[in-house]
Amino acid sequence: AFFWLVSLLLSSLIWFIAVKASDPQDERLQKGLLIFGVMCSVLLQEAFRFLYYKLLRKAIEGLVALSEDGCSPISIQQMAYVAGVGFGLMSGAFSMINLLADALGPGTVGIHGDSQLYFLTSAFMTMVLIFLHTFWGILFFHGCEHRRWWEIAAVVIMHLTVSGLSFCNPLYVGSLVPSYLLMAAAAAWAYLLSGGSAQNLRRFLLCK
Repeated sequence: AFFWLVSLLLSSLIWFIAVKASDPQDERLQKGLLIFGVMCSVLLQEAFRFLYYKLLRKAIEGLVALSEDGCSPISIQQMAYVAGVGFGLMSGAFSMINLLADALGPGTVGIHGDSQLYFLTSAFMTMVLIFLHTFWGILFFHGCEHRRWWEIAAVVIMHLTVSGLSFCNPLYVGSLVPSYLLMAAAAAWAYLLSGGSAQNLRRFLLCK
């Protein structure tokens, strides 16, 4: 969560400088800066995810050196899951804070004929991002551990895609449906990389 906060701080600083140095009356420029800000934020988040992996790798080496049996008490897979949950929960917390700040007013959602599903859709989008960060953490760490750089690239591309889909709003179907499809694909991929199988899933569903 701390690493995600640092990435947010840096991306906010870049965004603040870019907005202050530009013409606020130029709508095309401001939209371009918004797209740039989103891309910059995503890339910084993934860069800090990689830095966190490197830090955990050093920590595991230290634990192995101190342990009696030469084995780490925590696997890199468990750390990947926890790191993903930390990124996701902090991302979701900030999303909800922004929504609650908007809910205080002034104004009423949908008063000028716009969709009244803004808050409901934002809640579903926050939920999908929390899950996605969890799955991305597993995929990203697996790619780093086994030097499969295409897995890392896939995580970055999925993150950019989901963030870019937010520009489809207020056409909420155009952002929610693809995001949930990507979440399902990332969940299945992370499940398989974690050692899951169809047989294990069937046993779980049948409570065996």
